[in-house]
Amino acid sequence: METETQIENLAVKPACEALKKRKDFLLVAKGFKQRTEGFLLQGVGRNTEKSEAKTIRFGITCSKKLGNAVTRNRAKRRLRHLALNTLPDCGEPGWDYVLVGLKDTTTTLKFDQMIKDLKQSLNKMHRRIPT
Repeated sequence: METETQIENLAVKPACEALKKRKDFLLVAKGFKQRTEGFLLQGVGRNTEKSEAKTIRFGITCSKKLGNAVTRNRAKRRLRHLALNTLPDCGEPGWDYVLVGLKDTTTTLKFDQMIKDLKQSLNKMHRRIPT
């Protein structure tokens, strides 16, 4: 039989979904911005139904300024892995986030540093919200 603490530890993490529509990316771009050494984090809370409010949506953007296709794809893979590993723990359900790759740093910065930066950026972003 499971104790209460074991049951609390089994809490369900919010699901992460990908942003797919351009209008969603544009809406997030109008929200909060937090720049780090390796990427730019954009975020906005959304007004949705209760069923959608339990999910975290994220998108990734890497422009041609980053470099050739190989470099952009590597940056997108790193940002996707970063988002899927960090957002369920530190992100807020009912929010949309976009990670924007930066030239020379997204592909070369240590991954541990990127995780630390994302967690700090999310904390700063959510503290700015008036309650």
